[in-house]
Amino acid sequence: MNTFVQHYTKNTLGRDFAVGDIHGMFSLLQTELDGMGFDPSVDRLFSVGDLVDRGPDSELCLEWIAKPWFHAVQGNHEDMAIRWPNGHMDGGNYAANGGGWNVANTPDSQRQYADALGALPIAIEVETAEGMVGIVHADCPFPNWPDFIWALSNESITKNMRDRVIDAAMWSRERIQSEDQSGVEDVRAVIVGHTPLKRPSVLGNVYHIDTGAVFREGYFTFIDLATLETIPAMPKKLDWEAV
Repeated sequence: MNTFVQHYTKNTLGRDFAVGDIHGMFSLLQTELDGMGFDPSVDRLFSVGDLVDRGPDSELCLEWIAKPWFHAVQGNHEDMAIRWPNGHMDGGNYAANGGGWNVANTPDSQRQYADALGALPIAIEVETAEGMVGIVHADCPFPNWPDFIWALSNESITKNMRDRVIDAAMWSRERIQSEDQSGVEDVRAVIVGHTPLKRPSVLGNVYHIDTGAVFREGYFTFIDLATLETIPAMPKKLDWEAV
């Protein structure tokens, strides 16, 4: 059973980071965390989703999901992995988008991945000393964060309407393509991935941190949720051209 929103209280013992799209690059991610002095006994890592496809270690997603300090939302590549064993995903399209590792899996393995990834939330809220930070894969499709959370959580919402909200949260590129600076109200910041960038960028209070670690000239971007400073540092000029 999916809980569409997960809420985390303030980390009073260590640090909280979010990381851009992983895409099966878990070995590189671990190397980067080691270099940052990440302490899994007190620190937490939040993922903007797209744990799988394209990279060499996609099968490790189950191992990472089980780590008590690692917390991820669903991305569009999780969506494809969930659709595939249910017969709602074209195999050629899936493989072309990096899902060949899963197409080759046994039906039982495909179902195991689909069930585990399908249990991930659509949105995460993290409390910080300066206010709430929201995490979602592609975008918050509402002008304010509470309406987004209400649409995901309220039982009176029809399935069709909730599905449309979830689809936008996992797939939309409207904000970054239009360079929409309006931001999202009633939340300190929203952290997203989905669109690979040459450098991390911010639009209003929406931080785009997918810098294409799976691609040849890409790399992981982290953001410290306490300070909203990125590693590496964010340039002043928006540059969302895909890597």
